Amino acid sequence: MPRQPKILATIRDYDRQTFLADIIAGVTVAMVALPLSLAIAIASGADPATGLVTAVVAGFLISLVGGSRVQVGGPTGAFIVVVYGVIAEYGYDGLVIATLMAGAILLAGGLLRAGRLIQLVPEPVINGFTLGIAVVIAASQLKDFLGLTADAVPAAFFAKLETLWQVRETFNTAAALIGVATVVLIVVMRRAFPRVPGLIVAVAATSAVVALTTLPVDTIQSRFGELPRSLPMPTLPAITPERMVELLPSALVIAFLAGVESLLSAIVADRMIGGRHRPNAELLAQGVANLGSALFGGLPATGAIARTATNVRAGGRTPVAGMTHAVTILLVMLLAAPLAGFLAMPALAGLLMITAWNMSEPHRWPGYLRERRSDQFLLLLTFVLTVVADLALAIGVGVIVGLALRLYRRNIPPSDWHTPRR
Repeated sequence: MPRQPKILATIRDYDRQTFLADIIAGVTVAMVALPLSLAIAIASGADPATGLVTAVVAGFLISLVGGSRVQVGGPTGAFIVVVYGVIAEYGYDGLVIATLMAGAILLAGGLLRAGRLIQLVPEPVINGFTLGIAVVIAASQLKDFLGLTADAVPAAFFAKLETLWQVRETFNTAAALIGVATVVLIVVMRRAFPRVPGLIVAVAATSAVVALTTLPVDTIQSRFGELPRSLPMPTLPAITPERMVELLPSALVIAFLAGVESLLSAIVADRMIGGRHRPNAELLAQGVANLGSALFGGLPATGAIARTATNVRAGGRTPVAGMTHAVTILLVMLLAAPLAGFLAMPALAGLLMITAWNMSEPHRWPGYLRERRSDQFLLLLTFVLTVVADLALAIGVGVIVGLALRLYRRNIPPSDWHTPRR
């Protein structure tokens, strides 16, 4: 059954031992996803609570309906660039409409069995826009990481750097020290204690220093107020044909990113557990998850490679682990939302700096230099367009040029292309 949710296959021989392993893994992943979800929402220009809503609603649906045994979903760094742009241009209700449309596109893709079409996207294009997104994310965090004060920071890359340079006199030493300390703690925790959720330990520790010493550093609560202690009621914004037409390009980009990242994450998961995901079921799950997230006012969502890998390493083996991760975050919202408000903004910025570095996959850079010149050109073209122009333009141009180059090399056997390693 190519579109049947994987949970139906795994539940047949489910036992108490597997259940306990899934519960432990789900709670572990939630401790990683919690600060990430908050940081991604803030970096996207949204209210931090929307990150938690997305992790709960979309994370639960991706695991419940998805085609992978161990996929864990939610808001990811790949969406920061496009979400920030949509909110800045069309407002948050525009983002909700675009996410609804993206969900419908992904549903159609799953029903039409488009899951295998990822093989038409050249690997250098994926590498190029991933590197570009990493650079844009890192640049977007400089303001909070350095404690700079600016009324409005433009979305455009060079305009952003120019604005930050103009306010360099507002540099906050305490904020920068908290940001650097968070980065160092995360790196040390990962190497010394790989099984401990180092992300939340590091962010919590540096935020505690801010709270106990009353350093002049922004926190979530000081900037955004208290986080809500429950999920919002489902609502729909005003949808008109004119709004749908103007938001269609953004919806297509969101659908593309959600589809590609979820399938890449599922491929990584397959290699880690020796399994085989169902790509069309995965696309259907992304469609359902994005529709659900939008109805609750959340952000776009997809399968997250880092969270999925954490789930596998923590012992998760069925979709119950991913569902547990969502329920755990919901319980944190209900019982401990005020504590999350004390998280320091530079600490979250440091967390996203690490996320951007990991997205860039530095261990693969030497390999890029050994690739054919045409692939290097395609990667560089996609990277530059992602950073200095527009993500939609970068993906569109990259795919078109990549397919043209593939046709030009049509005498090369199909085995020359391989599924991207993520």
